[in-house]
Amino acid sequence: MAIPQEKALDAYKTMQTIRMFEKQASRSFAEGIVLGFIHLYIGQEAVATGVCMNLEDTDYITSTHRGHGHIIAKGADLKKMMAELCGRETGYCHGKGGSMHITDTDLGILGANGIVGGGFNIACGAGITAQMKKNGAVSVCFFGDGATGQGSFHEAMNIASVWKLPVVFINENNGYGISCKMSSGMNCKTVADRALAYGMKSMMADGNNVNEVYDVTKEAIAYARSGQGPVFVECRTYRWDTHFVGDTDNYRPAEEVAAWQEKCPIKAHEGYLKFMNLADDETLKEIQKEVKKEVKAALKFAEDSPFPAPEKAVEDVYTDIVEEGR
Repeated sequence: MAIPQEKALDAYKTMQTIRMFEKQASRSFAEGIVLGFIHLYIGQEAVATGVCMNLEDTDYITSTHRGHGHIIAKGADLKKMMAELCGRETGYCHGKGGSMHITDTDLGILGANGIVGGGFNIACGAGITAQMKKNGAVSVCFFGDGATGQGSFHEAMNIASVWKLPVVFINENNGYGISCKMSSGMNCKTVADRALAYGMKSMMADGNNVNEVYDVTKEAIAYARSGQGPVFVECRTYRWDTHFVGDTDNYRPAEEVAAWQEKCPIKAHEGYLKFMNLADDETLKEIQKEVKKEVKAALKFAEDSPFPAPEKAVEDVYTDIVEEGR
Protein backbone atom coordinates (compact mmCIF):
# COMPACT_ATOMS: atom_id res chain seq x y z
CA MET A 1 0.00 0.00 0.00
CA ALA A 2 1.01 3.64 -0.34
CA ILE A 3 -0.37 7.17 -0.54
CA PRO A 4 -3.23 7.20 -3.09
CA GLN A 5 -1.74 8.01 -6.48
CA GLU A 6 -3.84 11.15 -6.87
CA LYS A 7 -2.28 12.50 -3.66
CA ALA A 8 1.32 11.39 -4.23
CA LEU A 9 2.34 14.71 -5.80
CA ASP A 10 0.65 16.58 -2.94
CA ALA A 11 2.99 14.74 -0.57
CA TYR A 12 5.96 15.79 -2.66
CA LYS A 13 4.89 19.42 -2.65
CA THR A 14 4.38 19.40 1.12
CA MET A 15 7.83 17.96 1.74
CA GLN A 16 9.42 20.47 -0.63
CA THR A 17 7.52 23.30 1.06
CA ILE A 18 8.84 22.25 4.46
CA ARG A 19 12.42 21.94 3.14
CA MET A 20 12.42 25.28 1.33
CA PHE A 21 10.68 27.13 4.15
CA GLU A 22 13.31 25.87 6.58
CA LYS A 23 16.19 26.82 4.30
CA GLN A 24 14.78 30.33 3.93
CA ALA A 25 14.22 30.58 7.68
CA SER A 26 17.85 29.61 8.24
CA ARG A 27 19.13 32.22 5.77
CA SER A 28 16.89 34.91 7.22
CA PHE A 29 18.03 34.02 10.73
CA ALA A 30 21.66 34.51 9.66
CA GLU A 31 20.68 37.89 8.21
CA GLY A 32 18.99 38.96 11.43
CA ILE A 33 15.50 39.01 9.90
CA VAL A 34 14.18 35.96 11.77
CA LEU A 35 14.26 36.58 15.52
CA GLY A 36 14.90 34.22 18.42
CA PHE A 37 16.06 30.60 18.28
CA ILE A 38 14.99 28.29 15.45
CA HIS A 39 15.21 24.50 15.25
CA LEU A 40 15.10 23.18 11.68
CA TYR A 41 13.05 20.19 10.53
CA ILE A 42 15.18 19.38 7.47
CA GLY A 43 15.53 15.61 7.04
CA GLN A 44 12.31 14.73 8.85
CA GLU A 45 9.81 15.99 6.25
CA ALA A 46 8.28 12.58 5.53
CA VAL A 47 6.98 12.18 9.08
CA ALA A 48 4.86 15.32 9.32
CA THR A 49 3.69 14.91 5.73
CA GLY A 50 2.70 11.25 6.00
CA VAL A 51 0.90 11.73 9.31
CA CYS A 52 -1.01 14.90 8.47
CA MET A 53 -2.25 13.54 5.15
CA ASN A 54 -4.45 11.27 7.27
CA LEU A 55 -5.93 14.11 9.34
CA GLU A 56 -8.91 16.43 8.96
CA ASP A 57 -9.05 20.11 9.92
CA THR A 58 -11.16 19.04 12.89
CA ASP A 59 -8.38 16.79 14.19
CA TYR A 60 -5.83 18.19 16.62
CA ILE A 61 -2.04 18.22 16.69
CA THR A 62 0.45 19.31 19.30
CA SER A 63 3.93 20.20 18.12
CA THR A 64 7.43 20.79 19.45
CA HIS A 65 10.29 23.29 19.40
CA ARG A 66 11.11 21.73 15.98
CA GLY A 67 7.57 22.33 14.77
CA HIS A 68 7.54 24.15 11.43
CA GLY A 69 7.13 20.90 9.49
CA HIS A 70 4.11 19.74 11.49
CA ILE A 71 2.42 23.10 11.16
CA ILE A 72 3.01 23.36 7.41
CA ALA A 73 1.80 19.79 6.86
CA LYS A 74 -1.41 20.54 8.79
CA GLY A 75 -2.17 23.35 6.34
CA ALA A 76 -0.97 26.55 8.00
CA ASP A 77 -0.49 29.82 6.10
CA LEU A 78 3.17 30.27 5.10
CA LYS A 79 2.88 34.06 5.15
CA LYS A 80 1.58 34.15 8.71
CA MET A 81 4.22 31.62 9.77
CA MET A 82 7.10 33.61 8.30
CA ALA A 83 5.71 36.82 9.75
CA GLU A 84 5.66 35.20 13.17
CA LEU A 85 9.28 34.08 12.83
CA CYS A 86 10.19 37.64 11.93
CA GLY A 87 8.33 39.08 14.92
CA ARG A 88 5.71 40.91 12.85
CA GLU A 89 2.18 41.97 13.77
CA THR A 90 0.70 39.88 10.93
CA GLY A 91 2.09 36.63 12.36
CA TYR A 92 0.03 33.90 13.97
CA CYS A 93 0.78 35.23 17.45
CA HIS A 94 1.13 38.85 16.31
CA GLY A 95 4.90 38.50 16.39
CA LYS A 96 5.07 37.72 20.10
CA GLY A 97 5.34 33.94 20.02
CA GLY A 98 8.09 33.27 17.53
CA SER A 99 9.18 29.98 16.02
CA MET A 100 8.31 27.76 18.97
CA HIS A 101 4.75 28.93 19.65
CA ILE A 102 2.88 28.99 16.34
CA THR A 103 -0.79 28.14 16.83
CA ASP A 104 -3.88 27.96 14.63
CA THR A 105 -6.86 26.52 16.48
CA ASP A 106 -9.05 26.78 13.37
CA LEU A 107 -6.84 24.08 11.84
CA GLY A 108 -6.56 22.09 15.07
CA ILE A 109 -2.95 23.24 15.62
CA LEU A 110 -2.79 23.55 19.39
CA GLY A 111 0.64 25.06 19.34
CA ALA A 112 4.28 24.35 18.94
CA ASN A 113 5.91 24.24 22.36
CA GLY A 114 9.28 25.42 23.61
CA ILE A 115 9.05 23.03 26.57
CA VAL A 116 10.33 19.51 25.87
CA GLY A 117 7.38 17.21 26.47
CA GLY A 118 5.01 20.17 26.74
CA GLY A 119 2.52 18.75 24.26
CA PHE A 120 1.76 15.41 25.88
CA ASN A 121 -0.94 16.44 28.31
CA ILE A 122 -2.36 19.06 25.95
CA ALA A 123 -2.87 16.26 23.41
CA CYS A 124 -4.62 14.18 26.05
CA GLY A 125 -6.84 17.15 26.93
CA ALA A 126 -7.80 17.44 23.27
CA GLY A 127 -8.48 13.71 23.24
CA ILE A 128 -10.80 14.06 26.23
CA THR A 129 -12.61 16.88 24.43
CA ALA A 130 -13.14 14.71 21.34
CA GLN A 131 -14.25 11.77 23.47
CA MET A 132 -16.78 13.82 25.44
CA LYS A 133 -18.15 15.55 22.34
CA LYS A 134 -18.23 12.25 20.44
CA ASN A 135 -17.20 14.11 17.30
CA GLY A 136 -14.82 11.47 15.97
CA ALA A 137 -11.77 13.73 16.17
CA VAL A 138 -8.29 12.43 16.88
CA SER A 139 -5.45 14.16 18.70
CA VAL A 140 -1.93 13.63 17.38
CA CYS A 141 1.07 14.39 19.58
CA PHE A 142 4.46 14.87 17.88
CA PHE A 143 7.60 14.56 20.03
CA GLY A 144 11.23 13.47 19.91
CA ASP A 145 12.94 10.50 21.51
CA GLY A 146 14.45 12.66 24.26
CA ALA A 147 11.02 13.84 25.41
CA THR A 148 10.12 10.32 26.53
CA GLY A 149 12.36 10.87 29.55
CA GLN A 150 10.04 13.61 30.83
CA GLY A 151 7.52 12.88 33.56
CA SER A 152 4.75 14.38 31.45
CA PHE A 153 5.28 11.60 28.89
CA HIS A 154 4.49 8.88 31.39
CA GLU A 155 1.53 10.76 32.85
CA ALA A 156 0.02 11.20 29.39
CA MET A 157 0.68 7.64 28.27
CA ASN A 158 -0.97 6.30 31.41
CA ILE A 159 -4.12 8.42 31.33
CA ALA A 160 -4.54 7.97 27.56
CA SER A 161 -4.35 4.21 27.99
CA VAL A 162 -6.63 4.00 31.05
CA TRP A 163 -9.31 6.23 29.50
CA LYS A 164 -8.86 4.89 25.94
CA LEU A 165 -8.40 8.39 24.59
CA PRO A 166 -8.30 8.97 20.80
CA VAL A 167 -4.66 10.07 20.89
CA VAL A 168 -1.89 8.99 18.51
CA PHE A 169 1.60 9.54 19.92
CA ILE A 170 4.04 10.14 17.04
CA ASN A 171 7.62 9.71 18.18
CA GLU A 172 10.13 11.22 15.75
CA ASN A 173 13.20 9.30 16.76
CA ASN A 174 16.03 11.27 15.18
CA GLY A 175 18.63 9.57 17.34
CA TYR A 176 19.47 12.45 19.66
CA GLY A 177 17.92 14.33 22.56
CA ILE A 178 19.86 17.55 21.98
CA SER A 179 23.41 16.11 22.23
CA CYS A 180 22.53 12.89 24.06
CA LYS A 181 22.47 9.80 21.84
CA MET A 182 19.37 7.66 22.25
CA SER A 183 21.40 4.65 23.45
CA SER A 184 22.80 6.78 26.29
CA GLY A 185 19.39 8.01 27.39
CA MET A 186 17.27 4.87 27.55
CA ASN A 187 17.85 1.19 28.17
CA CYS A 188 15.56 -0.27 25.52
CA LYS A 189 16.07 -1.21 21.88
CA THR A 190 13.26 0.96 20.51
CA VAL A 191 11.30 3.90 21.84
CA ALA A 192 8.14 2.00 20.94
CA ASP A 193 9.02 -0.50 23.70
CA ARG A 194 8.01 2.14 26.21
CA ALA A 195 4.38 1.94 25.06
CA LEU A 196 4.14 -1.71 26.11
CA ALA A 197 4.28 -0.81 29.79
CA TYR A 198 0.96 0.98 29.37
CA GLY A 199 -0.77 -1.79 27.43
CA MET A 200 -0.81 0.48 24.42
CA LYS A 201 -0.80 -0.57 20.78
CA SER A 202 2.60 0.33 19.32
CA MET A 203 3.88 0.46 15.75
CA MET A 204 7.04 1.44 13.89
CA ALA A 205 7.71 3.13 10.55
CA ASP A 206 10.63 4.21 8.43
CA GLY A 207 10.42 7.93 9.04
CA ASN A 208 12.25 8.70 5.79
CA ASN A 209 9.65 6.88 3.67
CA VAL A 210 6.54 9.03 3.33
CA ASN A 211 4.49 6.14 1.93
CA GLU A 212 5.30 3.93 4.89
CA VAL A 213 4.59 6.71 7.38
CA TYR A 214 1.27 7.33 5.63
CA ASP A 215 0.28 3.65 5.74
CA VAL A 216 1.27 3.02 9.35
CA THR A 217 -0.31 6.19 10.71
CA LYS A 218 -3.45 5.66 8.63
CA GLU A 219 -3.98 2.43 10.56
CA ALA A 220 -3.06 4.05 13.88
CA ILE A 221 -5.37 7.03 13.38
CA ALA A 222 -8.27 4.83 12.28
CA TYR A 223 -7.77 2.66 15.38
CA ALA A 224 -7.83 5.68 17.72
CA ARG A 225 -10.74 7.30 15.87
CA SER A 226 -12.82 4.14 16.26
CA GLY A 227 -12.68 4.40 20.06
CA GLN A 228 -10.30 1.50 20.66
CA GLY A 229 -7.76 3.66 22.46
CA PRO A 230 -4.42 5.39 21.89
CA VAL A 231 -1.59 4.23 19.63
CA PHE A 232 2.15 4.84 19.83
CA VAL A 233 4.06 5.14 16.54
CA GLU A 234 7.85 5.38 16.39
CA CYS A 235 9.23 6.89 13.18
CA ARG A 236 12.97 6.41 12.73
CA THR A 237 14.44 9.50 11.06
CA TYR A 238 17.29 12.01 11.37
CA ARG A 239 17.70 15.77 11.56
CA TRP A 240 20.29 17.02 9.10
CA ASP A 241 21.09 20.27 10.86
CA THR A 242 22.37 21.14 14.28
CA HIS A 243 20.00 20.95 17.26
CA PHE A 244 19.33 24.65 16.84
CA VAL A 245 20.78 27.05 14.29
CA GLY A 246 24.14 28.01 15.76
CA ASP A 247 24.77 24.79 17.73
CA THR A 248 28.34 23.45 17.45
CA ASP A 249 27.14 19.91 16.62
CA ASN A 250 30.43 18.43 17.84
CA TYR A 251 28.74 15.27 19.13
CA ARG A 252 27.68 13.68 15.81
CA PRO A 253 30.19 11.92 13.53
CA ALA A 254 30.33 13.55 10.08
CA GLU A 255 30.04 10.15 8.41
CA GLU A 256 26.81 9.47 10.32
CA VAL A 257 25.25 12.73 9.11
CA ALA A 258 26.38 12.01 5.54
CA ALA A 259 24.94 8.49 5.63
CA TRP A 260 21.53 9.78 6.69
CA GLN A 261 21.60 12.54 4.10
CA GLU A 262 21.97 9.81 1.48
CA LYS A 263 18.58 8.54 2.70
CA CYS A 264 16.89 11.88 1.94
CA PRO A 265 13.09 11.47 2.22
CA ILE A 266 12.46 13.88 -0.65
CA LYS A 267 14.86 12.13 -3.02
CA ALA A 268 13.33 8.79 -2.05
CA HIS A 269 9.85 10.02 -2.93
CA GLU A 270 11.11 11.47 -6.20
CA GLY A 271 12.40 8.01 -7.09
CA TYR A 272 9.05 6.48 -6.20
CA LEU A 273 7.10 9.01 -8.29
CA LYS A 274 9.29 8.34 -11.34
CA PHE A 275 9.18 4.55 -10.90
CA MET A 276 5.38 4.65 -10.73
CA ASN A 277 5.21 6.99 -13.75
CA LEU A 278 3.44 9.61 -11.62
CA ALA A 279 5.92 12.37 -12.46
CA ASP A 280 8.95 13.17 -14.57
CA ASP A 281 11.81 15.59 -13.95
CA GLU A 282 9.94 18.45 -15.60
CA THR A 283 6.88 17.95 -13.37
CA LEU A 284 9.04 17.91 -10.26
CA LYS A 285 10.90 21.05 -11.33
CA GLU A 286 7.61 22.86 -11.86
CA ILE A 287 6.50 21.95 -8.33
CA GLN A 288 9.84 23.18 -6.97
CA LYS A 289 9.43 26.50 -8.82
CA GLU A 290 5.91 26.90 -7.44
CA VAL A 291 7.09 26.24 -3.88
CA LYS A 292 10.02 28.66 -4.19
CA LYS A 293 7.61 31.34 -5.36
CA GLU A 294 5.32 30.71 -2.37
CA VAL A 295 8.20 30.84 0.12
CA LYS A 296 9.54 34.07 -1.43
CA ALA A 297 6.07 35.59 -1.23
CA ALA A 298 5.88 34.59 2.45
CA LEU A 299 9.19 36.30 3.19
CA LYS A 300 8.17 39.46 1.35
CA PHE A 301 4.88 39.52 3.25
CA ALA A 302 6.80 39.27 6.52
CA GLU A 303 9.34 41.94 5.61
CA ASP A 304 6.59 44.32 4.49
CA SER A 305 4.61 43.82 7.70
CA PRO A 306 4.96 46.08 10.76
CA PHE A 307 6.31 45.11 14.13
CA PRO A 308 3.68 45.04 16.90
CA ALA A 309 3.20 48.34 18.71
CA PRO A 310 4.79 48.53 22.19
CA GLU A 311 1.39 49.09 23.83
CA LYS A 312 0.25 45.69 22.55
CA ALA A 313 2.91 43.84 24.53
CA VAL A 314 0.42 42.62 27.14
CA GLU A 315 -2.43 41.82 24.74
CA ASP A 316 -3.20 38.13 24.08
CA VAL A 317 -1.07 37.23 27.09
CA TYR A 318 -2.70 35.12 29.79
CA THR A 319 -1.53 35.35 33.39
CA ASP A 320 -2.78 35.82 36.92
CA ILE A 321 -3.57 39.39 37.85
CA VAL A 322 -2.53 40.39 41.35
CA GLU A 323 -4.41 43.36 42.76
CA GLU A 324 -2.43 46.07 44.53
CA GLY A 325 -2.24 45.53 48.27
CA ARG A 326 -2.86 41.78 48.08
